[in-house]
Amino acid sequence: MNLNLKDKVYIVSGGGKGIGEAICRELAAEGAIPVIAGRARDAGLNLQKALENKGQKSQVITCDLDNAQNCQMIVEKTLREWGRIDGVVNNAGVNDGAGLETGVEAFAESIRLNLFHYYDLVHYALPELKKHRGSIINISSKTALTGQGGTSGYAAAKGAQLALTREWAVELLPFGIRVNAVIPAEVSTPQYENWINTFPNPDEKLANITKNIPLAKRMTTAGEIAAMSVFLLSDKSSHTTGQWIIPDGGYVHLDRSIT
Repeated sequence: MNLNLKDKVYIVSGGGKGIGEAICRELAAEGAIPVIAGRARDAGLNLQKALENKGQKSQVITCDLDNAQNCQMIVEKTLREWGRIDGVVNNAGVNDGAGLETGVEAFAESIRLNLFHYYDLVHYALPELKKHRGSIINISSKTALTGQGGTSGYAAAKGAQLALTREWAVELLPFGIRVNAVIPAEVSTPQYENWINTFPNPDEKLANITKNIPLAKRMTTAGEIAAMSVFLLSDKSSHTTGQWIIPDGGYVHLDRSIT
């Protein structure tokens, strides 16, 4: 399907790895230009090289996303390079285990690291988004809906991202800017694999998870999250805004005891 994204420019935070990398690859395959923003310099450059080998364009901007000035810099560098911004994919974040017993400082830091840059990037990109009737995707997490335990900061940030999705969808209606959230559940990424490997019996832990995923008893792929995200960015979903989309094989909403 031609999503009419050729030469459109999208900032993807955390674009060098995992779900962000998959979104960048999907955007480039559709002829768009992903701006790979985040601190994973080598991963970003390796991805850029892989895209170049396919004749696809991209930009790498390496920085931490933990302060507003860096987010402003990302927007400014993108405009200097390409002259436009058509959308923002807020994706970067880490489930850092800041729970109730970790302390108030760790909780506040988790909120700052996982939430503030979602606002900052959109704030600084807003004039361009208005100009081009752009689109925003917030990558959230099932933890915002189901809880997980031991991760108060991350869960709170992810819930706030869903609230901002609805808030921005309302605020930006007059400008034709669509805002949607994608909510991954159990997604096969390097970060997820690292987490699984912290358990004494990783294979057993993974099997216990996948057996509870109703559709096909398997993990969602990063490519499936990317396909949904890029579709939502495109004008093929031109009347979709303020939505929370959950491509998770039924994990959140179907009875996990289904066999």
